[in-house]
Amino acid sequence: MSLPRVAITIGDPAGIGPEIAAKAAAHPRVIEVCTPVLYGRIYSPGVEAGTLSAEAGRTAYGAIVAAVEDAMAGEVDAVATAPINKAAFALAGLPWRGHTELLAHLTGAPSVAMMFHADALRVVLATIHEPLASVPRLLTREVVEGVIRLAARELPRFGFSLPRLAMCGLNPHAGEGGVLGDEEQRVIEPAIAACAGDGIRVAGPYPADTLFVRASRGEFDAIIACYHDQGLIPVKLLAFGKAVNVTLGLPIIRTSVDHGTAFDIAGRNAADPGSLIEAVRLAARLACAGRDHRASAGERRP
Repeated sequence: MSLPRVAITIGDPAGIGPEIAAKAAAHPRVIEVCTPVLYGRIYSPGVEAGTLSAEAGRTAYGAIVAAVEDAMAGEVDAVATAPINKAAFALAGLPWRGHTELLAHLTGAPSVAMMFHADALRVVLATIHEPLASVPRLLTREVVEGVIRLAARELPRFGFSLPRLAMCGLNPHAGEGGVLGDEEQRVIEPAIAACAGDGIRVAGPYPADTLFVRASRGEFDAIIACYHDQGLIPVKLLAFGKAVNVTLGLPIIRTSVDHGTAFDIAGRNAADPGSLIEAVRLAARLACAGRDHRASAGERRP
């Protein structure tokens, strides 16, 4: 069977994206598992390294759209993305705050979630690129229940046939029985109970300050965090440069890096492609697993 074709988008051309995309595409650990295909203009007119611009935002956007279209058409088997800059997207007049929201729009996916995957820890985010002040309002029972169900459905692709999930509390000490906030009792606990009632292995809500330690020691297969930094700080502390951002719920495979555009070192040939290499390798692994699953299903048909 031929190696899977993995699209690698260059991200924001004013950042380190083009550099790490080129390095990853040529790396032996990538070439041994897939055929990499670069998307985007590495040298874009009107774009200066380390400088925000609308042109850079448009270039990054165009590469993503092309890669997703090819993935939806079956021309590539997966997409791995270099980092974009949200401010550049805004300058270009694009309404999406990040890859996750844009990919959901481009593929028509009704429900998606951001997961960071590393050997040491896996974290799914209930809310993504939202101001912290907005999180309590956005963290509804429907949102929590939906992300738990999505994680339970998607994690078997990563080798966890019956994933053990744990949910973070929103407030310190998971609300301390309502003394420090009632979101746990009012929102999170009913969502967990509904999912557990359907056979999903999910527990919590637990205080976030100890839950990540428990998961990193093997007690749980994945944690669901209430908001962006609650989940990403521990992931990056334990596995920065090795963690992979995966979008759950898409009809295509999409992985990405665990870092940003690093404008401060753009154009210096000093960027480490390690996270993108890991992202491409995971994308290839998921693509191969999908092929094997389809082949097995075909064999079972009468």
